Amino acid sequence: MKTESKLEKLLEKGEFVVTSECGPPRGADADIIRKKGALLKDAVDAVNVTDNQTSVVRMSSISACIILKQMGMEPIMQMVTRDRNRIAIQSDILGAAALGVNNILCLSGDHQKFGDHSSGKNVYDIDSVQLIQTLKLMRDQGRFIGGDEIQGKPAMFIGAAANPFADPFEIRVPRLAKKINAGVQFIQTQCIYNLDRFEKWMEGIRGRGLHEKVHILAGVTPFKSIGMANYMKKMVPGMDVPDEMIERLKSVDKEKRAEEGIKICVETIERLKKIEGVRGIHIMAIEWEEKVHEIAEKAGLLPRPVV
Repeated sequence: MKTESKLEKLLEKGEFVVTSECGPPRGADADIIRKKGALLKDAVDAVNVTDNQTSVVRMSSISACIILKQMGMEPIMQMVTRDRNRIAIQSDILGAAALGVNNILCLSGDHQKFGDHSSGKNVYDIDSVQLIQTLKLMRDQGRFIGGDEIQGKPAMFIGAAANPFADPFEIRVPRLAKKINAGVQFIQTQCIYNLDRFEKWMEGIRGRGLHEKVHILAGVTPFKSIGMANYMKKMVPGMDVPDEMIERLKSVDKEKRAEEGIKICVETIERLKKIEGVRGIHIMAIEWEEKVHEIAEKAGLLPRPVV
């Protein structure tokens, strides 16, 4: 089923797309979303809106998506299965579709112990693969999980995440194949620092012909500091930050390390653009949205095409 997704249309046209990310605020101030959106608007084709990322309470992804859509932007609603059972999940999908949200990213979500309500109960009634299957069922067959018919199918472009670096490495490609079989149409990867390992993952993807079945957007995150690089290396599960990157940051003056982090990010994008099967870049500039335009420009990703 075709959707009204501008992101889907660009990818089907063969364009090399650029997406970014917007974290909703810890409050009801819509202007925070508008300011972030204004920084990203002309630099990317679509913007992910996170869903209580790191298990910290924030403005809902649906609400923030609508604020961005009112600005003329293309939002991608993230949905985690941590906080909702299948009834609430299907209800939110219908609500988002009714409001004109055309893209969704299906995630399990970080465990609540990492967030600000560690004693809260998680749900995980279904997992991320089952969420993909649910969306495909609702969109293509017009039916709920329970079997009843939907009055007005939700036309959404279905996405999910992939981490090429988590252990065991040998299941990373089969894990993606499972999501593709479930119905996923585009993939955004974990932040890529170890390019050699990412290229090995992509070799496995191409070996099974999976790059022809799904649109893969390679994720990048610029380093602001050595502290951030060390945190990503040591504290974030499934992250692979080579020691030489940290040494490179150490080799420049402290006041120039953010600039060096952007240089590393741009160089990474330039290498990713040459890898067969990579269909776009997902720039995750965490609370650093003002640098996304600069990164896209330096990496030769501007101007963005019009659908």
